[in-house]
Amino acid sequence: MADPSSYRPQPGQIPDSPGVYRFRDEHRRVIYVGKAKSLRQRLANYFQDLAGLHPRTATMVTTAASVEWTVVSTEVEALQLEYSWIKEYDPRFNVKYRDDKSYPSLAVTLGEQFPRVQVMRGPKKKGVRYFGPYAHAWAIRETVDLMLRVFPVRTCSAGVFKRSAQIGRPCLLGYIGKCSAPCVGRITPEDHRELAEDFCDFMAGRTGAYLSRLEKQMHQAAEEMEYERAARLRDDIGALRRAMEKNAVVLADATDADLVAVAEDELEAAVQIFHVRGGRVRGQRGWVTDKVEAVDTAGLVEHALQQLYGEETGESVPKEVLVPALPEDAPALTQWLAGRRGSQVSLRIPQRGDKKALMETVHRNAQQSLALHKTKRASDLTTRSRALEEIAEALDLDSAPLRIECFDISHLQGEDVVASMVVFEDGLARKSEYRRFQIKSFAGQDDVRSMHEVVSRRFRRYLQEKLRTGEWTPEDGEDGPRPEDDGRPKRFAYPPQLVVVDGGRPQVAAARRALDELGIDDVAVCGLAKRLEEVWLPGEDDPVVLPRTSEGLYLLQRVRDEAHRFAIQYQRSKRGKRLKTGPLDDVPGLGESRKQALVKHFGSVKKLRQATIDQICEVPGIGRKTAETVAAALAQAAPAAPAVNTATGEIMDDETPAPAGTMSERGTEQ
Repeated sequence: MADPSSYRPQPGQIPDSPGVYRFRDEHRRVIYVGKAKSLRQRLANYFQDLAGLHPRTATMVTTAASVEWTVVSTEVEALQLEYSWIKEYDPRFNVKYRDDKSYPSLAVTLGEQFPRVQVMRGPKKKGVRYFGPYAHAWAIRETVDLMLRVFPVRTCSAGVFKRSAQIGRPCLLGYIGKCSAPCVGRITPEDHRELAEDFCDFMAGRTGAYLSRLEKQMHQAAEEMEYERAARLRDDIGALRRAMEKNAVVLADATDADLVAVAEDELEAAVQIFHVRGGRVRGQRGWVTDKVEAVDTAGLVEHALQQLYGEETGESVPKEVLVPALPEDAPALTQWLAGRRGSQVSLRIPQRGDKKALMETVHRNAQQSLALHKTKRASDLTTRSRALEEIAEALDLDSAPLRIECFDISHLQGEDVVASMVVFEDGLARKSEYRRFQIKSFAGQDDVRSMHEVVSRRFRRYLQEKLRTGEWTPEDGEDGPRPEDDGRPKRFAYPPQLVVVDGGRPQVAAARRALDELGIDDVAVCGLAKRLEEVWLPGEDDPVVLPRTSEGLYLLQRVRDEAHRFAIQYQRSKRGKRLKTGPLDDVPGLGESRKQALVKHFGSVKKLRQATIDQICEVPGIGRKTAETVAAALAQAAPAAPAVNTATGEIMDDETPAPAGTMSERGTEQ
């Protein structure tokens, strides 16, 4: 724990102007980003007596080892820079909202020649217009199914579209009138794009004018005694009205607004957003966050708006944003929102009428979301804490291992030897930190030697990162210069408190020896053997046996199983590539690209053996001389003994992929 006075800047060094500041820990990792109208006044608040600080703020300043700042011209620039740095550095002490579910949106791919209507999840893409998000994907599909009668826009995938164009016949939707079939030229690209734009206009809330136009066309067709056309228009109007009824009318038709509500307690907060377009609720979403920094409702609202609109532009930012409390720098935030939209945006608290009533509904949803989240997660938080405490007690650690790394070796009878490294922080998997290794120094079935190599490579990279940042020098006591560091996460920069290896005493000894050779003595090592789920420690003759009901043992099993899964996944991908081109590996002068091209062209090595030299020459990049070499090599090579699936007894040839869990996989991948 660092003393904040050890890195406190002199008061005269801090400028009295707007800016953004960063706190870094001892590993130069950015742990907190903030902005201020006056950097001098704001930073002075962090370096007062610890007893006067909020407990979360005190934890942050004692975890930090340095502070730095960047001066900007205006508060809006500070807001933009703060948002950029939070997205870039992912600081652990900043509020980070996490979606409590994945919300689907209705998307129209206007960037394509023939726009497509589809359900999309995940990050937004350029050239795509989104509507929603919605609570359920089936609700989107029901709405789209009703609207395709009036707006028969393409909904098929690229593969189906291409296939229909090749055979000259549309898919089923084209035959039943729910697609204009641009794949076979029934509609021009220009007319199809106009149809997609009309669909977007209707979904954006401009419904009244379109319905009026259809009604006028229906009456005109009736007067001209075109009764079939009038009946079709009548049915179209009915379909559109049914689609509109799925979204409740809550405000005036011209209202475009987002309503943000917050429900919170001392530890967590839930945010709910209702998206109102054209007076109707078009979408809803929610977030939940741990309050890792001292923040009030206004601060939570500010962070929520940054996350909600940080990647949005144009009409995705509404004309009006209704909130329960105005942030401290509301004018700067309003100016930032206006810049994202390209026109004026109103940020205010609703005081009366329908908007205040709807805000109360949104707030009730936020309260229910927080209550549901606590019901689901309360036991998880308690269980994870107990598991870490049990591990620390069983392994005689000074503190709970907040970062655990697990290593596993995987191979198939000594071939394609690979290793995995998975990371758990605070008892949860951190998949962005996962790494995989290919064993390079030798080939064969030697898990102990492989484990030594992998642990050595991982921690050698860690020492290299420390050397680069000046935190460690090869000579004890030598003070080396500290190069500039940008604070971005490095691949192996952060050490764990505990290393877990998949195996027993030999693997544990190999990992401990690797750390000792590098001079690392502050990282604990243990192994978890599969047979009896025993925990082995370096230098101990007997294992540590945790109770079967132990939460600590359960966490170690989860970590080990995740490392095993990740290693097998990598090993199988390498094995699959090798099986496809295995007989071609001995052909001189044939690189990986051309081997893959040959197998892709003929479908399998077996069919390639049966091909003539002229047929082999048809493969792009294969000349006659190479084709003759390939044919001669395959003819001389004796076919390998067929592999047998031990689970079914089935004989597998070159065209049969090896299924998961066959042969001696489980015995050799430990």
